[in-house]
Amino acid sequence: MNSEKKWSTYDLVVVGVMAAAVFVATFLLKIGPIPTPGGPTQLKMGNALCLLGGLLFGGLRGGLAAGIGSALFDLTNPAFVASAPFTLVFFFMMGFVCGKISHLGDNKGQSFKWNLIGAIAGSVSYMVLHFGKSILTLVLSGSTWQAAVVANTTKYITSGINSVFAVVVSLALAPVMRTALKKAGIYEKIRI
Repeated sequence: MNSEKKWSTYDLVVVGVMAAAVFVATFLLKIGPIPTPGGPTQLKMGNALCLLGGLLFGGLRGGLAAGIGSALFDLTNPAFVASAPFTLVFFFMMGFVCGKISHLGDNKGQSFKWNLIGAIAGSVSYMVLHFGKSILTLVLSGSTWQAAVVANTTKYITSGINSVFAVVVSLALAPVMRTALKKAGIYEKIRI
């Protein structure tokens, strides 16, 4: 394996710190859980940090941080513990898709246009997976397709609000955080 592709200690630390930030933001900065027929949901700041990880550190690092931090939250909350494996995958995809798109070409996540497209695509990928699982769970329990779609209305609303909020906040924080990481000399040591 080419040494250029190996992860440094900084890469591991970035994933760990961002996963911790996602966990803390989801744990402390939320409204919920909100009970729905399709399962509990919540409004939370954690989604913004999931996208921020992708915007700052690329697809793999951002995806790992988003998935690990979100899954750890689920494992500490009885209302969400059963969905932790799904959360790991769904939020990984959110950060991964966002990071991959925002880092297209040589811009390294510094193009507002690609950051916006990446953040929206990351949020949409999460919502498709989340809604698909919620609807499929009800259908497999005996609900009709239409009833399952209607039963998840609250989730659509909260996920839509979470998505818009996450995109706006992550896009606002990314340049500020990138500048701080560069001034600290950390950003250049991460192999994005």
